Amino acid sequence: MRNEILSLFCGAGGLDRGFFQAGFQTVLALDSSSDAVRTFNLNAGSELAIEKNLADLSPQAFLNLIPARSQPIGLIGGPPCQGFSRGNVCASFSDSRNRLPYRFADLLAAANRKYQLHFFVFENVLGLGGPRQSNRLSRIVSRLRDAGFNVFRGELNASDFSIPQRRRRLFLVGLNREIYKGASFEFPIGSGSRRCVADAIRNLPAPKFFVRGLTPDQIPFHPNHWTMMPKSAKFTSGSSSDGRSFRKLNWDGLSPTVAYGNREVHVHPDGGRRLSVLEAMLLQGFPRSYQLAGTLSSQITQVSNAVPPPVAEHLARTIGALIAQNLLFQDRGSRVVAAGSSK
Repeated sequence: MRNEILSLFCGAGGLDRGFFQAGFQTVLALDSSSDAVRTFNLNAGSELAIEKNLADLSPQAFLNLIPARSQPIGLIGGPPCQGFSRGNVCASFSDSRNRLPYRFADLLAAANRKYQLHFFVFENVLGLGGPRQSNRLSRIVSRLRDAGFNVFRGELNASDFSIPQRRRRLFLVGLNREIYKGASFEFPIGSGSRRCVADAIRNLPAPKFFVRGLTPDQIPFHPNHWTMMPKSAKFTSGSSSDGRSFRKLNWDGLSPTVAYGNREVHVHPDGGRRLSVLEAMLLQGFPRSYQLAGTLSSQITQVSNAVPPPVAEHLARTIGALIAQNLLFQDRGSRVVAAGSSK
């Protein structure tokens, strides 16, 4: 079986990168951000990702985009989560982004009818699982079940997977109820090793400060190793750890969640500047070879929205092991039937 998958709301490709490292291959990725699509394709080395507004994409139009010879067995994605985030003090129940999980379910159902998918993975912020959103989450889960899956809910923290960051996220994993009758799913518990901020970014050279007209080829060491010019007096007064917009990291500790708003990129442990985009990527578990496309602000958004690849990899390996176990069971069963029919 080819472990081909489809990806919705792919963003910078963190979820896909983890699944790739676990032996899966994305054959189609969709996102409404042109910069995220450029990032995905830059690192994939091919044009797998396509810019599409999934809110307006019909199920049939989605199926028409899937390469003709592909046989996907899974669908992964994380619909935009700002409408559910606990950190969004202006979150509204009428936020149009809140309807995107239902579009995820609609497209999942269409793909399952055509390909009989084995699984799906749905990622979002913990706020979607909170009391204020309980009715909405129940409706989303119901739609995912209607698509043909048994749904399992779990919470994963990036720090449990050798990532120097506290990042708790909600995951829904679905198993095709026709293929995995009676099967249960146990979420991975972690890698067993812990890393701190210093382990990820201590030995990097100084980044390039942003100036108008700066291009990636003008940035030494890595095209994403750039950051905002430290203009605030707090960077020189020694008070750069005061307030939400000036949270300074500790070399020996974990980073708070890499999810930055306007000018809220965490302050480097040395206190004189904010983190570079590359440093944020490394705190997310991206490899140094990875590159983000777009403007500085676009790159900050992309890295903030990404699923840490090591978290995705452990989840994918758990799913892959379940698929392999099911295939082995089916193979043994067919042999028993064949042996019995020959008597």
